[in-house]
Amino acid sequence: MGIFQRIFGKPQPKNPEEKFKVTITKKYIRVEHPERKTEEVLWNDISEIKLINTDAGPFAPDVWLALFGENSGCLIPQGANGFETVYDIISKYDNFNFENFINSMSCTDNAEFLLWKKK
Repeated sequence: MGIFQRIFGKPQPKNPEEKFKVTITKKYIRVEHPERKTEEVLWNDISEIKLINTDAGPFAPDVWLALFGENSGCLIPQGANGFETVYDIISKYDNFNFENFINSMSCTDNAEFLLWKKK
């Protein structure tokens, strides 16, 4: 064990998003974090999708993909493993709002961007 590890303990992840575990199946998306309640939503139950920007970065996630269902939902931070996979799936939904996605990526304020809503 190195001296720095003995003094400072176990090294923390470089990105806060590394602590999030995203599980994607054909039925659901689940998001787990050691300090948060596990969140899960069924693909068929998703009724609204947003990107939520905060000013919390860089020490906390500041862009969240929010998947809302009737009685459930989950938040996936942009840097988490699995974000890109979920994005690839939802971006194929009819009437997905790519313009709002682009607007979110250039926003540094607290804001919400509607990407898709079930009709």
